[in-house]
Amino acid sequence: MSNNVKLYEEGQENTSTLNVIIGNIIMILWFAVGTLACAFLSRIVAIIYLTYSIVMIYFVMRKLVCTNCYYYGKNCSMGWGKLASLFFKKGDISKFKGCGGQKLAPVVYGVISIIPIILIIISLVKAFTLTKIAVLVVFLLITVYTNVISRKTSCSKCKMRYECSGCIVK
Repeated sequence: MSNNVKLYEEGQENTSTLNVIIGNIIMILWFAVGTLACAFLSRIVAIIYLTYSIVMIYFVMRKLVCTNCYYYGKNCSMGWGKLASLFFKKGDISKFKGCGGQKLAPVVYGVISIIPIILIIISLVKAFTLTKIAVLVVFLLITVYTNVISRKTSCSKCKMRYECSGCIVK
């Protein structure tokens, strides 16, 4: 391990498979509800949104972030270190801090979070229904959980928290 990498020594070594599965089910549910929100306005946009979400989160971000992470080949809170090791060769942990993936992450998660909200609001203006309101509320709840609550829990246990620009518990 490189001398310039500062790990959070009390961090969790591996996350349980059950927690990884639950985290990914919530992530997939987030994409599904977001896709439904987009579909109220356009099925084509919904398909693009779903494709973007899956490709960016499960492949592009794994290549850009996880290949240089301590958890490469291991179960981090989402199991993405193991996923990355299935598709990509191991990178250099000293390149984790400030890597392109960390800079791109706010854009990726922002698109996944904001586009369905904008589109469902436009759809509501065109034709108000309680179903759309329910989908919007569920999407907002999952978005807050994913981007705040789950992240805070994950970051608090992560060995890379000192190196990660996205960490919310330094």
